[in-house]
Amino acid sequence: MPLPEFFGTLGTKRAAHLLRRATFGATKAQIDAFAALNPGQAVQQLYRQPLPATPPPVDPDTNEAWVITGITDPNKMEFEYLELFKRWFIGQMMSAGISDASALAYSAREKLVFFLHTHFTAIAEKINSSRALYYQTELFRLYALDALVSPVVPAEKLNFKELTKKISVDNAMLRLLDGNLNVNGSPNENYARELLELYSIGRGLENSLPPPTGAGDYIYFKEQDVQQAARVLSGFDFDNSFSTIDPDTLLPRGRVRGSVTNASSHDNGIKQFSDRFIDINTGQPYIIQPNPLLLNGSQPTLESALDEISQLVEMIYAQDETARHICRKIYRFFVYHEITDAINTNIISVMADTFRANNYKLQPVIENLLRSQHFYEAAAGVGDDKFGGIIKSPLDLVTGSLRFFQVAVPEMAADPQGFYEITGEINSRMDNQGMIFYQPFDVAGYDAYHQFPIYHRSWITVNYLANRYSYIRSLITATEPGMLKVNVYSFVRNNINNALAANARNLVIELAKYLLPVTDNLTFDAANDDTATITAERLNYFLVTFLSDIDPDPEAAWTNRWTNEIGIGTMTSQLENLFNAMLQSPEYQLQ
Repeated sequence: MPLPEFFGTLGTKRAAHLLRRATFGATKAQIDAFAALNPGQAVQQLYRQPLPATPPPVDPDTNEAWVITGITDPNKMEFEYLELFKRWFIGQMMSAGISDASALAYSAREKLVFFLHTHFTAIAEKINSSRALYYQTELFRLYALDALVSPVVPAEKLNFKELTKKISVDNAMLRLLDGNLNVNGSPNENYARELLELYSIGRGLENSLPPPTGAGDYIYFKEQDVQQAARVLSGFDFDNSFSTIDPDTLLPRGRVRGSVTNASSHDNGIKQFSDRFIDINTGQPYIIQPNPLLLNGSQPTLESALDEISQLVEMIYAQDETARHICRKIYRFFVYHEITDAINTNIISVMADTFRANNYKLQPVIENLLRSQHFYEAAAGVGDDKFGGIIKSPLDLVTGSLRFFQVAVPEMAADPQGFYEITGEINSRMDNQGMIFYQPFDVAGYDAYHQFPIYHRSWITVNYLANRYSYIRSLITATEPGMLKVNVYSFVRNNINNALAANARNLVIELAKYLLPVTDNLTFDAANDDTATITAERLNYFLVTFLSDIDPDPEAAWTNRWTNEIGIGTMTSQLENLFNAMLQSPEYQLQ
């Protein structure tokens, strides 16, 4: 059975919560539109819509897609193309050039692509190929919405398990984890180890595991399994020509060493796994060996080597813990990092059942989670503080602010220079807030998504927090330097009901509903704020900072100015003070 679902109307708070977690940010109008939906309708709009094709990145100096054809400007170095690729990916997250009707669904798909990037790690400096990274993201796009009919991938091969097989011979992954160095007689175990530890079965839920039985026992797999998996995975190389095409995805992949009929660097022997992997058909540990029908005499072939990888992945996914490990990654990305024994039993196990029941498709698990009572704290007597429970990543902070204030990224085809300038500025802002895009510190990925026990708290240091606030000041304040700017007066005039905006207190509360994750029972009266999710003291701080002391009766003066449109410069300054106070608050750092 799937997780129990919430069928009520979302309302503003829940709609904003869903769109913060599932996309890279929404406008006020989009939040309002989703507030009228129930979760089923909202998820349908996010994940079940036809989407326009993703345009490949172009070199702004040649207007050609170098990722398809190779270098188009002999004066450019690979590090410059890597930077263009990263900026292009950010542009997709911002739905640059996408119509309003498709923008949220496009952003939701890109959020899933980013999730896959956080799971199957990439480090640009090690991979050093913008083309390999581009094709890896295209692979993720094919598999992100795996419950839909793909125009390319056969239905029976469109699931997370099959993606695990594809990523095992992906060019970027081969180079990242030295799969291109893994040959018969000299195995390299790097990818095999991370396939087991990070990408599939994992090492279990922290603080709830039995002790290992001895050296080389990692609870759900053993050192023997790493060694044998490395032998299975041997014999593939990075394909610099990008001419080796996977028949299922029609995307480039790594090439087999030797030839398709003589995979001379693949270990063709029998691989004996440990007692952590018991074959239910034999009651004995799994053995992986080449299919004799796929061999060329006694020689391994491309087909036999790929078939062994398929056997390996099938063996791993036959273990119940694999589904649980992947579902914990999904939960931490969309809900919260802490997984108690109760959550593991009552939520993760149910998600894992849904995962297996849907042939290891990712999309049904995520859709059920985002429709669930658990996600919206809608079950009777439940209040697990999921709202505002995650510290925004620098990516979510920067893109979410820009999306809310309708700061558009130019369309790449129409204005490639402007497109790369704006997305470059976004990347720079993420960088100085502690997220070096495509450059996590290790192969486990960005610390916030995996590092026990701190997880998302790794985004906050004294310097990173100061840079978050600096970004907000630059965005909001006209006199501050910066490329990304919002006219706050125009924003309020165009997006907030005029009569409501004329009342300073009502304006503060109205903005809080969209900007802050928890906004129940708000009041400026300290004697009546016991049930409020933001204290009256905090709201009064926003109000005083907003109005300052430039008038004897500040609230009446604001009403007069706004109603009669008197002193636009003064009102702009006051609104800048208000938005700076609200967006530099601790509450705004959460989602």
